[in-house]
Amino acid sequence: MRLKLKEGKQKILINKFREDKKLTWVKLSNLLGIKFGKLKAYIDETSLIPEDIYNKLDPGKEFSKYIIEKKNENWGKVNGGLNSRGNLKQIKIPEKSKKFAEFYGIMLGDGNSHKTKSYKKGTYMIRIVGDSRYDVDYLFNYVKSLIENLFNIKTHSGKFKKQNAIYIEAHSFNLIEFLNLNGFKPGNKIKNKLTIPFWVKENNSYLKCCLRGLIDTDGSIFRMSKRDSNLIRICFTNYNFRLLNDTRESFLKLGFHPSKTINNKQFFISRQEEIKKYLKEIGFSNKKHIERVKSFYSPVV
Repeated sequence: MRLKLKEGKQKILINKFREDKKLTWVKLSNLLGIKFGKLKAYIDETSLIPEDIYNKLDPGKEFSKYIIEKKNENWGKVNGGLNSRGNLKQIKIPEKSKKFAEFYGIMLGDGNSHKTKSYKKGTYMIRIVGDSRYDVDYLFNYVKSLIENLFNIKTHSGKFKKQNAIYIEAHSFNLIEFLNLNGFKPGNKIKNKLTIPFWVKENNSYLKCCLRGLIDTDGSIFRMSKRDSNLIRICFTNYNFRLLNDTRESFLKLGFHPSKTINNKQFFISRQEEIKKYLKEIGFSNKKHIERVKSFYSPVV
């Protein structure tokens, strides 16, 4: 069984146990018989805690009053779930992969997850928004195909009236629940402090793909000066400071030297050898960035 505790209580439980026992994080993970990466997922509350782990952490059942739900390990299937052919729309559950990591980055950048309940029915939807002047090919071809192949679900696309904005969306309760279990909570991304999940951070190949999704959506490329037309810079802008900081730290982990954060909303990659490194090791899926780099500095593409 997996236990769902009231928001914030799972983290408090783990921290309290560690402090009471005066354990390091490594010793705690060893005591529980799990890898630190899995423990980190429980601390971040991006994964529901198994009942046997909970029993070790709370033998006196002090936190039992905060348990709001119990789920079977295969709860998705049991409850009409993620792979069901019942009334709920069936989706394919992807394994953790480079493509899923890139999709996660795209969602962190220009995507959102919506979960609205009502008396008779609810709205469960993901939506990714782009610029109708520059992102048509990326959104309607690349991202559309990515979503449909990952989840085996149909997508819908459209344009907002009187705005230079287009969107692609997919409707599915199970998709929203699956993303929620993987750390992408529905609602306001800044309020929920959504960021790069640990399963992505601990795998450099996944991390590169997630960063590609983030830069393809919230990144920009421009000349450093009119005088030096071949000197270009990559900029990442996001108003979720936790995500901004994690993205910068991820580039540092991969051997880049991003600037300090500017005005709590952006940072730059400016070293020309690191621009080439980015193009070689991470690259773009968004053609607008590819074409822009070619127009500035064709030898590096």
